[in-house]
Amino acid sequence: MMYRITFKKSVLKILAQINEPHYGAITKAIYSLASNPRPQGYKKLKGRDGYRIRVGDYRIIYEIFENELLIDVINLGHRRDIYS
Repeated sequence: MMYRITFKKSVLKILAQINEPHYGAITKAIYSLASNPRPQGYKKLKGRDGYRIRVGDYRIIYEIFENELLIDVINLGHRRDIYS
């Protein structure tokens, strides 16, 4: 069962500013969510909707819509900035 992945515009802008090797690892992690939306190490966020995965020092925050088979990537950033 494959999920469709959508991005907020702000996530695409942030992603465009990230350099290699982080860029490649982050995009690979995001697109792997299509086949497994709950990979090893994912966490349910407390106090707000969504889940997060770690990729090095970066965090990817996303929501899963089971009834539509959709993953919406809502935020992306360095671990020191993402939760504020």
